[in-house]
Parts: sequence; C-alpha cells; structure tokens
Amino acid sequence: MTEQLDAEMLKVIVFQLGDKEYALPVHQVQGIEKSVHITRVPRTANYVKGVINLRGVVTPIIDLRERFAIPFLEEEDDTRIIIISHEDMEVGFIVDAANDVMDLPKISIEPQPEVVDSMEEEFIAGVAKVDKRLLILLNLEKVLNTLK
Repeated sequence: MTEQLDAEMLKVIVFQLGDKEYALPVHQVQGIEKSVHITRVPRTANYVKGVINLRGVVTPIIDLRERFAIPFLEEEDDTRIIIISHEDMEVGFIVDAANDVMDLPKISIEPQPEVVDSMEEEFIAGVAKVDKRLLILLNLEKVLNTLK
C-alpha cells in the first residue's frame, strides 16, 4: 500500500526567492547549508558566484536570484545554500530561505501556465497548488545547462 502512495506523492524541498516559493525533489537535494565564504572564479557567468569547499568537495555556487533575473537582495540570516546533485554534478543554489519539506500529490502538478512572461519561465518544470500556496517546480536540466 505504501508503494502505491509513494508513487502518487513527490517529496520536495520548498524554498523562497523573493515573494515566490519554489520546489525541488528531495532526492536531488544533498543538504542545506548556511551561507559560507564563496571563492570567486574568474570568467564565469554573473550568476555563478564562485565555489565553496564543502567537506572536501569543491562545489560551484549559483545565485538563483541572478539566474532568474530577480532583483538583488542582501544576504540575511535566512539565506541558505541548497546543495543539489544532478547527474554527476553537485551544485549549490543561493536562496532567500529554505521553507520546508513536504509531500506533493503528483496529481496537483500542472504544466506551467502559458502567460508566464518572466526570464525564469524556461526554468520551470511545472506548478503545483497546495492549500493556498503556489509552488514552482524547477527544471534542473535547464537551470544547470550552461555549467556543463
């Protein structure tokens, strides 16, 4: 019975960027870290903030605000780096806050609306309405495609 229930639910990490909530599948998240010193790397895209040494692994760090063309915000106490694993790559995303972990009914996930007219639209895999919240699911393939 639980296997069938698991097939109908997607466990996600919900995080904040500006006034929107985004979600990533929990199986792709390796950890959530407080902000640490980031070493700049020359000649990288402006949204690649640099690298950190996380438990002996050099991990590139992407500022998702800059990647999605969301206005700059100073780092605050809630700022986090979400470490994700995609294919053979580990990458950190700077986000405003990591809100929670939740089970998302797969049936609640819809394709992105056609009217989305922002820079981030190509990075969206879908949207989900949960209670009064609207969660934007990221397409990691598109977010990371320039790093390969």
